[in-house]
Amino acid sequence: MAKDKEFSWSRVASMLSKNSIFVILIGAFLISTLLNRNFLSVTNLTNILKQNSVVTILAFGETLLIIAGLIDLSSGAVLALSGVLSIALYKATGSLPLAFFAGIGIGLLCNVVSGILVSVYKTPPFIATLAVMTMARGTVLLYTQGQSIYQIGNFVVFGQGLLFHIPITILFMVLMLLLTWYILNNSRFGRSLYAIGGNEEAANASGIQVPKAKFICYLINGCLVGLAGVLFMSRNNAGLPSGAMSYEFEALTAAVIGGTSFSGGMGTAMGTLAGAFIVGILNNIMNLVGVNSYVQQIVKGVIIALAVIMDIQAKNKRAKPKELAARIGETKIE
Repeated sequence: MAKDKEFSWSRVASMLSKNSIFVILIGAFLISTLLNRNFLSVTNLTNILKQNSVVTILAFGETLLIIAGLIDLSSGAVLALSGVLSIALYKATGSLPLAFFAGIGIGLLCNVVSGILVSVYKTPPFIATLAVMTMARGTVLLYTQGQSIYQIGNFVVFGQGLLFHIPITILFMVLMLLLTWYILNNSRFGRSLYAIGGNEEAANASGIQVPKAKFICYLINGCLVGLAGVLFMSRNNAGLPSGAMSYEFEALTAAVIGGTSFSGGMGTAMGTLAGAFIVGILNNIMNLVGVNSYVQQIVKGVIIALAVIMDIQAKNKRAKPKELAARIGETKIE
């Protein structure tokens, strides 16, 4: 009986460890409910979903990249460029479909540049996307002369419209969740991303076309960023050239909190979704209880630091058995 109890408790502990991000999400939900009774209102919960949808879509792109050992620091700036130019095209042509796909195309084009720099010229992803970030933000500010674009008419349908009584932004977020989940769990490309992030040399030796996979990863990320740009500007009812500042860090935070490892080779779509909503719930409850905006920035910084520390500790735990196995192998050879 004692052995059975130990076995059952060990199984519970293992299950909690594997699903810790969802345990934290439930805990954040319960604590927020206790802190403010308005948190559970349908209006507030819907607002959390809508406000979080753009960052969550960006986080899915970051998840794919980080799993492959890559990163994108340009997503906030590219989002602004995509969204503003999409609005400008709509005002010039009056075509919603053209403006929508143009926004996605601009995000794609910017990430083509990042993909070429990383996969062809072997530029470190941090430097490559930092350069694209600077160029994208400069381009949108130059185009608008720093002025916001108002009176966007029916363009607001993407960010404020409903389909079957469900906000369109939430539907897009769910679609991108399903797409990311499918790529990571049911495609050869997704498996190659895990292999590249886990050990790029081994992936290359196994026949995976590493530069091509990295390039495609940036293309997918570009489509997600372009979509996020259209939704962001539509939801704000304006083209904001200075909008989405630091959104790339919000997306990175969501991905890392959700269990995507900065060392590569680890991450899930559902984990990123949970991470994004932990960040969203935290932002929401701090606003509801009146926490100073500067204090909110400090709290977010602490969360990022803790997430990175947890990632490093998890990486060290995974590395120890491998080191031990290597030492045992060396001892046997001797």
